[in-house]
Amino acid sequence: MADDVTRISLDGEMTIYRAADLKLSVLEALRKTRVLEIDLSGVTELDTAGLQVLMLAKQAAAADQRELRLLQHSPAVVEIFEMLDLVAFFGDAVLIHA
Repeated sequence: MADDVTRISLDGEMTIYRAADLKLSVLEALRKTRVLEIDLSGVTELDTAGLQVLMLAKQAAAADQRELRLLQHSPAVVEIFEMLDLVAFFGDAVLIHA
């Protein structure tokens, strides 16, 4: 593997309109590293399609003995994670924005 830890940033809308492209880019980045960190601070909207991309990436990482870390959760991400009680599923520290 090229790097032990790689960080990417996702921004804008993580919605059905971008889910296919996001899935490809996230899974491609995951294949190239042992640990993938995804900065979510720029995410302005998250729907179930975007959430499915993150869940798929988490499961793919575990299946391939890699690690996925979600960082800097935006308010839009925190709202959905809390609404659907998914904080524990992802296992990352979630900072609640004031």
